[in-house]
Amino acid sequence: MPTREHPDPHIFTAQQWAPWPVEIVFAFFAMPENLPRIQPKWQKARIEEASFTAPPKRPKSNIGLKSFVAGPNTKLTLSFRPFPLCPIRIPMRTRITEFTWNAEFYDQQYEGPFAYWNHSHRFTAQTQDGVSGTQIDDRIEYALPLGPLGVFANQLFVQRQLRSTFAHRHKATLQWLERVAAQYKTRPIEDTSSS
Repeated sequence: MPTREHPDPHIFTAQQWAPWPVEIVFAFFAMPENLPRIQPKWQKARIEEASFTAPPKRPKSNIGLKSFVAGPNTKLTLSFRPFPLCPIRIPMRTRITEFTWNAEFYDQQYEGPFAYWNHSHRFTAQTQDGVSGTQIDDRIEYALPLGPLGVFANQLFVQRQLRSTFAHRHKATLQWLERVAAQYKTRPIEDTSSS
């Protein structure tokens, strides 16, 4: 599906469910310091530079969550190793383009390894097996430089690396959310509304 920014992007999607309230899950992902924590260790991802913009006023919550999050127009420079044992770090400069508390945010690359990159993060309260939690949906529209060579690189390793990276992120996210939720004494909550 063509976009306004790129006529023929590749699409990558990933879904995950986490047994914690959407307020905690959203805030975890909207805190830039957590991004390197959930990336594969071999990438040695780190935030090199950041220019923060405050988000809109936080909605009231029963959890009492007081975390710092990146609002719209926040700019981040993340650097990472593109392959295991690679001595070269690749910088990727992104901007938060849209932000809706506890629902979604988008980051778009404005300089970096991709010809185009737009990543949407969506969060929805959802109950699974009687436990209230949050559905996390990632959608990345991207294009690689170098025309046909970029298409070949995508088929050869980029798609596989995205799948592998998100598989790691899903495991790491659950581990980190367990720690974060413990700070707020929030545990997975069984949904008794249907009883």
